[in-house]
Amino acid sequence: MKSLMCWLPFGKVAELSAHETLKLIDEDKAQIIYVRTESEWRASRIKGAINLPITQFTQTHVKSLALDPNKPVITICLSAHRSIPAVRQLKQMGFRQASQLKGGMKNWWKNEHPTEKGS
Repeated sequence: MKSLMCWLPFGKVAELSAHETLKLIDEDKAQIIYVRTESEWRASRIKGAINLPITQFTQTHVKSLALDPNKPVITICLSAHRSIPAVRQLKQMGFRQASQLKGGMKNWWKNEHPTEKGS
């Protein structure tokens, strides 16, 4: 049984700044997992982000995304709380380069980086 501690939305995990994340995206060197709800994903997201809400973040669902374990995976939520357990889960699944967007979408918007919306 997995520890409840890995699901807690606080604590320290690896983080990348909005600028570092944008650079990796521009260079096609990152995989983005948006762990917010589907309606939040439709409202505003980083281009190319895959939506997997934290409430559905299981090994089976992550495997279905066919992520490259050798490429950085960045998890994103609104304020960098829901993304913390996602990073922990990814690390347990063998994704050594898992991190979260520091400050979440709030920080992304503050830096006026590009977003998209819709289905």
